[in-house]
Amino acid sequence: MKSAVKQLLTRTLAIKPVRDVLVGILSREGWVSGIRTSPLASETSIHRPNLAQYCQGDGIDLGFGGDPINETAVRIDLPSPYSTGIFPTQFAGDATKLHWFADASLDYIFSSHLLEDFPDTTAVLREWLRVLKAGGLLIIGCPDEVRYRAYCTAQGHPRNEHHVHADFSLSFVKRHLEQINATTLVYENDAVGPYSWELVVRKNG
Repeated sequence: MKSAVKQLLTRTLAIKPVRDVLVGILSREGWVSGIRTSPLASETSIHRPNLAQYCQGDGIDLGFGGDPINETAVRIDLPSPYSTGIFPTQFAGDATKLHWFADASLDYIFSSHLLEDFPDTTAVLREWLRVLKAGGLLIIGCPDEVRYRAYCTAQGHPRNEHHVHADFSLSFVKRHLEQINATTLVYENDAVGPYSWELVVRKNG
């Protein structure tokens, strides 16, 4: 019986309009596989209106958390991700070591609310830029940690303890990119939702 139900669900989700509607509902309501994963809707859903337009060509969604930026991005997450959804992880591993991809092989990297989890921000950005083609886009949506902590306190939500930088912010990441000196600014927005920001940079040729 379980096998038959699983097969029916798989066939149903293969129908793109059905899948899109279901993903939209889950994302909008902040639910993934019946578990609420954020005080808001999914973090990616917050950034999709502004950032999805930049995700063109061959690209990846790092730490997609069950809600990929689009249906064509290669989905990468932890072997045991924080949250799961109807889209399975395609590559499981460490987002700081993109060994699956050759140098200069991707048109874009999208990452939502992941970069703040790593102690060595510069090293991670260098690795992400390594796999981008010249002209490729690094597309990031992340929390401003000061605003994020204030929001969680005000709303009574527990904070994500994986965030390692108390001063993590748009300006924090821009400083690290300036040190690398390999990108050009395409777009930035420091006020997305109650605590997030967005950044798009192009890898120089």
